[in-house]
Amino acid sequence: MTASQKTPSVHDASVKSSDSASPTLTYHRRPTLQIPLPILDIIYSTAGGAHYSGAPVSENDDQVVTSPGEPSPPMDDKIRDRIMADLKELYCCRASKEIFERTWRPDAVFEDPLVKCEGYAQYAPQWFAMPRIFSKSETISSRVMSFTRFPKRLIYSQTQEYTLRYIGTMKRIESIIVVDLDDDDKIIRMTDQWNGEALSSWFGVNLLRRANALVTPWFVGAPRT
Repeated sequence: MTASQKTPSVHDASVKSSDSASPTLTYHRRPTLQIPLPILDIIYSTAGGAHYSGAPVSENDDQVVTSPGEPSPPMDDKIRDRIMADLKELYCCRASKEIFERTWRPDAVFEDPLVKCEGYAQYAPQWFAMPRIFSKSETISSRVMSFTRFPKRLIYSQTQEYTLRYIGTMKRIESIIVVDLDDDDKIIRMTDQWNGEALSSWFGVNLLRRANALVTPWFVGAPRT
């Protein structure tokens, strides 16, 4: 046997045997399920306990068509600020003819849990009546939740504190306010959802709300436009 020839040792044989016997582990990557999530126009949020119920607030909502998954472009901040400022004046018992001419359409609809007003002759007296009912009304907080061009809609949360005249009792109301606008950026529908709850669809409640809207103008007038 020459020096170049080497007798395989038992150790080498055991290593080769071990290598050939070693199992091969194959890792299979778990497939990930991709679920497309639509981009919401309204991000659910809270403001002192109020929440947006997501209930329809306009009978014509289904006529507005947007591309699925595409966010609506933001509206002009100046328009938003003007609408917010005018509505704050109304809620703080400082209604004026100029506000309605600038921000509201004459045939607009205004709704809250107490009234459903159709047209200026019904909704304007509701705001002009507030100083007779409340000695003070203060906006504690407000926050824009959604403000889009398609559809033209402003949604914001608000906390308002009212002080009843003569008896001085204070009442704080948290609302989600939905404002639909026309092509001239004037209000065509406004819905005040107390505690973020959708308005009742029960016939008896709606009948009472319509009655309230018709009775108030008998006692409180509004300037002619």
